[in-house]
Amino acid sequence: MSAPTLPAARGSLPPEGAAPPWGGPAAGLAPTLLEVKNLRVSFGGQEVVHGIDFSIRAGEKLALVGESGSGKTVSALSLLRLVHNAEVTGTALLNGRDLLALTERQLRAVRGDEVAVVFQEPMSALNPLYSVGDQIGEVLQLKKGLTPRQALAATVELLASTGIPEPERRATAFPHQLSGGQRQRAMIAMALASAPKLLLADEPTTALDVSLRGQILDLLADLQRQHGMAVLLITHDLNLVRRFADRVAVMEQGHLVEQGVVGEVFEAPQHRYTRMLLASKPERHVEEAPASADAESVLEARGLRVVYPVPLAGLKGWFRKGEFVAVQGADLDLAAGRTLGVIGESGSGKSTLALAALGLLPHQGKLSVTGTDWNLAKERGHLRSLRQRIQVVFQDPFSSLSPRMTIEQIVGEGLLVHQPGLSVAERRERVVRALADVGLVDDPARGGDWLQRYPHEFSGGQRQRLAIARALIVEPRLLVLDEPTSALDVTVQKQVLELLQRLQRERGLSYLLITHDVDVIRAMAHQVVVMKDGAVVESGDVHEVLQNPVHPYTRVLVQAAA
Repeated sequence: MSAPTLPAARGSLPPEGAAPPWGGPAAGLAPTLLEVKNLRVSFGGQEVVHGIDFSIRAGEKLALVGESGSGKTVSALSLLRLVHNAEVTGTALLNGRDLLALTERQLRAVRGDEVAVVFQEPMSALNPLYSVGDQIGEVLQLKKGLTPRQALAATVELLASTGIPEPERRATAFPHQLSGGQRQRAMIAMALASAPKLLLADEPTTALDVSLRGQILDLLADLQRQHGMAVLLITHDLNLVRRFADRVAVMEQGHLVEQGVVGEVFEAPQHRYTRMLLASKPERHVEEAPASADAESVLEARGLRVVYPVPLAGLKGWFRKGEFVAVQGADLDLAAGRTLGVIGESGSGKSTLALAALGLLPHQGKLSVTGTDWNLAKERGHLRSLRQRIQVVFQDPFSSLSPRMTIEQIVGEGLLVHQPGLSVAERRERVVRALADVGLVDDPARGGDWLQRYPHEFSGGQRQRLAIARALIVEPRLLVLDEPTSALDVTVQKQVLELLQRLQRERGLSYLLITHDVDVIRAMAHQVVVMKDGAVVESGDVHEVLQNPVHPYTRVLVQAAA
């Protein structure tokens, strides 16, 4: 299959020395910093990147966009030969020197010096055995020849430039002692330690909350202007691209299908794949009519409080425990057939609230599902029947589905617990019907072909549909959706959200939706609760709260998602 031909007006850069049309810091007489031609990447003879071409000028911000498996990360990291067992051909001229022709020794001098990388997940990219300051200082000593004392002073200065509070103290902290945003800032400080000419930022905000995403994006843009470096941003988040990049290049299945100035591509996309990505924003298809006054309450909480025991310092810690209040005095009401969205950053208490609603955490205050209080059900031994009425769909379907069980075993497991009287044939029939309900099987008569497969044989979107089928097979009244689409690409996310909305209309299901994505809340929820530091700071009708937020924290969340 030959690579698609790019439109000349979109794919071309202005002549050397001419002002580029996208403006910003790259405008003016900026020369070409990196020019990639006919880049091909293969694994075991199987080509996954098919002869792509792109360029980056000094001081320019280029976004490489595509879904998982499109080849964008492999393409970028292959330039530095950071992809194990990859066979790479083509040319990648960095200031006229071909990176792909360098020896490993020569390339080692380029990595982290002329070209630096910010990886997607800072917790896995940082060494847990060394302090953040030691890891940044190591780069300064190796690349800049600084003494340990000079490296420490420079490290504190770098951390301060990224906006980390108390940089002297944070330099002595280990990665696990920092928040997600602080770890990403430390990764950026490490990348900037050698003042690189080009920064490869691989999904630098995917693991962060919505407000932190905006902060990190602003930080990168500010540092890029200060240092005059070019940035190659690898992402699937189109809002990020619109806000950050000068130009965008779109990849599909290893082909570069479209590239050009961000405003032009987003306003008039030429390729059908680009149009599909831009049309993949979650859409609202839920019932807009308000719930009737006599509608049954599926979930009710009054003064809900959840605490975790924590050790106390000193001698008093020998005799008693302290407590950390994760949820403090929350009031909730969810009617049948409705969706209550709970939004907030990491540490706000929303996941703890979900676990309490599932009866998996001890709590204080009133908490009832379909009129039955969890504590009362525990006293009377009715937990099993109550658990049938409320099920959960987790964030990451790959980790929530057992890799050792077949699809028949995974989806049918709930029936063994809640309907043990079913025969094997009856249970199998119910499993196939559940797969058909979530759109995995077109013809239930042929659904048996899927039953003996394992989770690794399915895509991310298919695995999430399996997780939904597993939850629905016991016919619950309420589903707890814990970040159900955050691990999925934008197009798959839209498909899963449309499936959930269809199931709600057909079955009258109620959803407790836990997320940090304002767009998902806007598309799915009827009511919304905003949480910060364990407390509900604002709640009400989703349109009213998102269009006219009262609390400053809600305004920050809404503005960050704009």
